[in-house]
Amino acid sequence: MEEKRNTPLRVEKTRPEQFEQVLRIYDRARHFMAEHGNPNQWGSTNPPAARVRQDIDEGNSYVCMAGGEIAAVFYYKEGEDPTYRVIEDGAWVNDTPYGVVHRIASAGTVKGAGSFCVQWAFRRCGNLRIDTHRDNTVMQNMLRKNGFSYCGIIHLENGDERLAFQKA
Repeated sequence: MEEKRNTPLRVEKTRPEQFEQVLRIYDRARHFMAEHGNPNQWGSTNPPAARVRQDIDEGNSYVCMAGGEIAAVFYYKEGEDPTYRVIEDGAWVNDTPYGVVHRIASAGTVKGAGSFCVQWAFRRCGNLRIDTHRDNTVMQNMLRKNGFSYCGIIHLENGDERLAFQKA
């Protein structure tokens, strides 16, 4: 894909008619992660289409637009995330109300689209939590570059371990 340079970015809620495009971006992200040493975080089926549809229907799915094209997609919501109630081998930066970002994926067309998304989310709430797989060094580097601190280990509902980060 050709990279779009100097294109202004904006974030908006994902519209139902963007569903298929979003699924293609998640598919691209799964391949990208596998090629960069992280084949297990999303495997070949995460996030499932039903989860993506639910995110859109509940108004928690957002797209980062560059011109008329989707440059990235992510989940954002303010409020407690049940998987963040228990943290091991560390502690959260604070216990004040926070927002969360999940399922962030780039279309690979705009350098820095992921950073733009987490910066947008942080401006909304001023206290942001996110987690990623131990093998997802690309995401870990992006989070550190954007001022996130490593806080410890959390576990997903299925028991899988994730590295937890926060910016406050």
